[in-house]
Amino acid sequence: MSTSQIIEYVAVIIIFLGSIMSVISAFGIIRLPDVYTRSHAATKSSTVAVLLSLTGAFIHFWVSENFISIRLILGILFVFLTAPVSGHLLTRAAYRSKVKLTENSSDDALKEVLFPEKK
Repeated sequence: MSTSQIIEYVAVIIIFLGSIMSVISAFGIIRLPDVYTRSHAATKSSTVAVLLSLTGAFIHFWVSENFISIRLILGILFVFLTAPVSGHLLTRAAYRSKVKLTENSSDDALKEVLFPEKK
């Protein structure tokens, strides 16, 4: 087995792990109780899933066709930078719109800071 075949198998495994992470993200978005935990599932695991898939594709094209794709590199950077920021902003907007936390949440540290009770 040559080195390029081994690297291609590694790329396939990375893409497969990305697809598994994507399924886990979908289950998290469906099953988690409130917007805050769903946002966590949507941003963290979806970002990892896309990054793994794009990295596997980049490795495959680099090894099999000796082609370095700038589009894949830019896609990796774009997703890595924008997905967590957008998830944070959506969660922040939901909190400031006073979307309720789930009953299982034990502490709301920001409530006293952002919404002080009027005396």
